[in-house]
Amino acid sequence: MIQNGMARTQWLAAAALTGLLASCAAGPHEVKPPVTGNPPVIAPQTGLITYKSSGHAEMDAWRADYSNRALEAGHDRALVESLLTGIEPIPLWLGSNLQVAATGISDQAEFAKPIWDYLKVPLGESRISNGRERLAIHPEMFADLEARYGVDRQVLVAIWGMETSYGAVIGNFDAGNVLANMAVEGRRRAFAEKELFAVMKMVERGDAERSDLVAGWAGAMGQTQFMPSSYLAYAEDFDGDGHKDVWKNEGDALASAANYLKKFGYAMGQPWGIEVAVPTGFDFSLADGNERRMDTWRAAGLVPITGGPFETGGADFSQLWLPAGAEGPKYLLFSNFKVFKAYNNADSYAFAVGMAGNAVIGESGPVTPWPTHLRPLSVADIKALQAGLNGRGFSAGPVDGIPGRQTKLALMGFQTARGLVADGYPTKEMLALVTDGGSSGVGVSSATDGPS
Repeated sequence: MIQNGMARTQWLAAAALTGLLASCAAGPHEVKPPVTGNPPVIAPQTGLITYKSSGHAEMDAWRADYSNRALEAGHDRALVESLLTGIEPIPLWLGSNLQVAATGISDQAEFAKPIWDYLKVPLGESRISNGRERLAIHPEMFADLEARYGVDRQVLVAIWGMETSYGAVIGNFDAGNVLANMAVEGRRRAFAEKELFAVMKMVERGDAERSDLVAGWAGAMGQTQFMPSSYLAYAEDFDGDGHKDVWKNEGDALASAANYLKKFGYAMGQPWGIEVAVPTGFDFSLADGNERRMDTWRAAGLVPITGGPFETGGADFSQLWLPAGAEGPKYLLFSNFKVFKAYNNADSYAFAVGMAGNAVIGESGPVTPWPTHLRPLSVADIKALQAGLNGRGFSAGPVDGIPGRQTKLALMGFQTARGLVADGYPTKEMLALVTDGGSSGVGVSSATDGPS
């Protein structure tokens, strides 16, 4: 046993010596440092971000410049790269001239259609019945929204329906790509770039995730269609989960819309408009966009078309509006109507919101039928009318094809000079009179034009 033990000792010593010699032969570069638990330090990427070509030279040039500006402004590099990687031309914005023209303001339904046609969808049976159903399904939520923000529930439902058919149609574009296309197309480049910076800030603040950023064709997002800058200013976390989810969370989306309307001055319990009857021989030139006291309108013979006294909830000023001229329905409009226009600056849009809101709580209208026999003007016709009025000395403003307030006031001036009913409503007959080459009138309107 002693001999066996000595042999084992000699064998172990020889093995140890062999291992030591092998280690020395391997050299110091293979000796591993001790494991400390700290990950290796990786230097952050710097310099310009490089992108694979979009296949569109102008888009590539814009992206390189904008990406650099975003980095210089201090935006997160990984976020900038994620927003701008993979952008590509959208035919609606960067396709044929016809497709590009379809993104113009004058091509939108609220400007391009007669108002009675425009109202068919928002006041359609399915839209209104679905709105009533939403009110019935979520009574507690709407009561809470009214209590928190002071905005009537029927108005919120009407906007929800107008914007996305109650969340059914929120768009399927990536916000970064849409805004990039808008910037490259060029007509609203500064606006699009500002909104794209707002998208970055939304994610950097933690209000939204990069994967949330689904938008409509013009960059508006979520169930109540907020532009990114509006999201930053007005979006709400209604359920308190730390996320302002206007895409999938109905409460967050509606609270955001309510907050927006309240900040622009919505007055709960006051009407947006009241349909009125006027006396024979009424001076329609009073529909000039100016607000007057209710006592003034009463003295002029205006009464609610449904009878009884005016119920205004304390509102004492309103303007007279003729959405289809002297032959159509006539409305006194209150300050809440202007708040609706802060959401979309078109009279027809605001009117649709008001009418739809009334309808979901059982107040249908208008009582006066629409004068569908009148022949409304196309965008090209409106441009010809504006040019003709300008040429005759009645300032219709820019020749843009949008019959805004200044255009209507100019037409009122022309009608007054010709001894016609001065309702400012543009028809084929009015176009023919303005452009027939007759004698010029004299009149200048100083009002600021706006979509109507």
